[in-house]
Amino acid sequence: MALSREDREKFLAEPLVAALAVDAGEDGRAPLTVPIWYQYEPGGDIWVMTARDSRKAKAIEAAGRFTLMVDRIEPTVRYVSVEGPVVESVPATREQLVEISARYLDPAKVDAYVDFAWKEHGEQMVIRMRPQRWISSDLGEA
Repeated sequence: MALSREDREKFLAEPLVAALAVDAGEDGRAPLTVPIWYQYEPGGDIWVMTARDSRKAKAIEAAGRFTLMVDRIEPTVRYVSVEGPVVESVPATREQLVEISARYLDPAKVDAYVDFAWKEHGEQMVIRMRPQRWISSDLGEA
């Protein structure tokens, strides 16, 4: 059964790891699909953070859009897939790294992770996507 707009947005706002898919424009290859942390508040845009020179960033820049899909299996089998255009790509700030890290990590581990990632992961960028097309379902208890 498809989710209501409110339910799908609330579900997408949960701290789930997404699968990001983008057409990388490479002949003979399927779309690039990778796990990624993301940030979303109902009614807003979605943002992800990635290395400026990554294959993922280059593919998103070329395609101008991407898809995120999140799912779970308990307490019911549920998923949300959302696709849309890139509306902004900007250099990431340390504050954004703290925000997204705090969404996924134990609070006691955030500072150490941010210090490490800010120093070791190279220049990062934030890519914002405006949700345009949604697919969602709750299949109930499996």
